[in-house]
Amino acid sequence: MNTSSAQPQLDTRALVVGALAMAIIVYVSNRLVVVPINDWLTWAAFTYPFAFLVTDLVNRRAGAKVAFKVVVVGFALGVVLSFMAGDPRIAIASGTAFLIAQSMDVAIFSKLRRRTWWVAPGLSSTLGSIVDTALFFSIAFVGTTVPWVQLALGDLVVKLAMVLVALVPYRLLASVITPDRLATGSLR
Repeated sequence: MNTSSAQPQLDTRALVVGALAMAIIVYVSNRLVVVPINDWLTWAAFTYPFAFLVTDLVNRRAGAKVAFKVVVVGFALGVVLSFMAGDPRIAIASGTAFLIAQSMDVAIFSKLRRRTWWVAPGLSSTLGSIVDTALFFSIAFVGTTVPWVQLALGDLVVKLAMVLVALVPYRLLASVITPDRLATGSLR
């Protein structure tokens, strides 16, 4: 297969699939962030970390430029869906935190990509989760009666645990989704 003709197909497929996955994750997480599990946690803590998995897989297979495009398109779609379905303050907080944390994830991953397989996704997702949590909860809930510091701490603990859990599907999918298979659509 001619790799020069495969690259645009790879980029387009990675962008479309990644952006759609990102939009769904953002939308679902924005709906679940107002659904508490207990005094320390909402259901979004279990869904949002998969945004970092998507970003890291796209970055690994298609590069930082495509991963950043996925972040921007996923951000736009996710925020529009969130505005239509819910609280504008949640949508603004989510969009701000998402764009900054995911962009940071792309940059850190790219700098660490040549290290042992788990270093780039592990460190970029960890730092991105910390930034995302701090930004989201402070923007979304400061000045309200929501116990946002407590929720942010619970959320962060789960996000950091999910970073470790997500290394398993990252390792499996990164070895299956090769650039040639992604470009041709044959992931069997």
